[in-house]
Amino acid sequence: MAVLLREDLATWQRLNVTAFLVSGLGPAFPEVIGEPYEDGDGVRCLSMFRQPVLVFEGTKETLKAAHARVLSRSLPRAVFTGDLFATGNDRDNRAAVRAVRTADLDLVGLAVYGPKNAVDKVLKGARMHP
Repeated sequence: MAVLLREDLATWQRLNVTAFLVSGLGPAFPEVIGEPYEDGDGVRCLSMFRQPVLVFEGTKETLKAAHARVLSRSLPRAVFTGDLFATGNDRDNRAAVRAVRTADLDLVGLAVYGPKNAVDKVLKGARMHP
């Protein structure tokens, strides 16, 4: 699992985009979710991902190229566009993405899930988030 963020986002935007993008992976791929946690007193907590989520950053052009590669490889992905910062609910988010052709999406974030070598190829040119 990896997330690619556009390098010019504010800190709050990076956190928000990352949270939104990875929220789509668990429901789509239940095998990535581990067992619930429980502390020493038996208080249960929610399950989380079984594996780390690697976070990368890159330019607008890096994101566009990664998006093209993820589509050409038919890998599962989630997208976050700049338009979503102006919406306030799921229905409007989906409508904002639907209103723009694939090539014209103003991508600010991309999550991808798949075999490590395929994900590495998709993220070519990106760097680990500092």
